[in-house]
Amino acid sequence: METAKMAQITQVTLVDDLDGGEAAESVTFSLDGKTYEIDLSEQHAAALRDAFAPFIGGARRAGNAAKVGSQQRMSTVRSTGSGRSRGETAAIREWANANGLDVSTRGRISSTVLEAYENRTTSPVAEAVAEPVAEVAVEAQSKPKRRTRKKANADA
Repeated sequence: METAKMAQITQVTLVDDLDGGEAAESVTFSLDGKTYEIDLSEQHAAALRDAFAPFIGGARRAGNAAKVGSQQRMSTVRSTGSGRSRGETAAIREWANANGLDVSTRGRISSTVLEAYENRTTSPVAEAVAEPVAEVAVEAQSKPKRRTRKKANADA
């Protein structure tokens, strides 16, 4: 026995939100940071646009660029810049200090410290990796700072 296939047609009819008559379009607008949508007939949509016209003429466009810019600024302030959360960078600094690695309390964490941290549990060589990194960090600190040529020539 063959089953009959049924088709279904859904018809959407817009109803004017002001008078209950047939609406021609949905109009979206924003006011005081809130976005509204209203279904209106051609006549009511034109009246709404006419009512807004003097205000729109004296206004400036805010657009998406303003929203994106403010979101970027906010996320930059909250971000550590490395894609790591503040809690994770704090844990890395704590681990590095506990394992004798030189790491500042603020700012960028060096790639050698990050590499040692990432390798701490992933391989049995983690302890062997951490020791040379610590030696390199201590060795780098013990070297005297080099003078630039300008200063060297000025002293001569």
